Amino acid sequence: MKALLMVFLSVFLAELGDKTQLATLLFAADQSLNRWAVFAAASTALILSSLIAVLIGAQISRFISPLSLRMMAGLGFVAIGLWMLLGGRS
Repeated sequence: MKALLMVFLSVFLAELGDKTQLATLLFAADQSLNRWAVFAAASTALILSSLIAVLIGAQISRFISPLSLRMMAGLGFVAIGLWMLLGGRS
């Protein structure tokens, strides 16, 4: 249960305020679209993208250790953060 909570909180916090959430917000603000349909479509998209990540992660972990993957992901996030702080363009 602890692992599930950790995954939930990590993904939930990572998704807050990102481009996907902002795009969903804009679709929901469109009066011509049903808000429940927007919710269903956005939820399905997140589920499918998560499924792809899990399937790829499971395959990659056969060749690269979880520690190495965490290190690469962490360094990638630090590199992106430094790039943004030092004047990177989005």
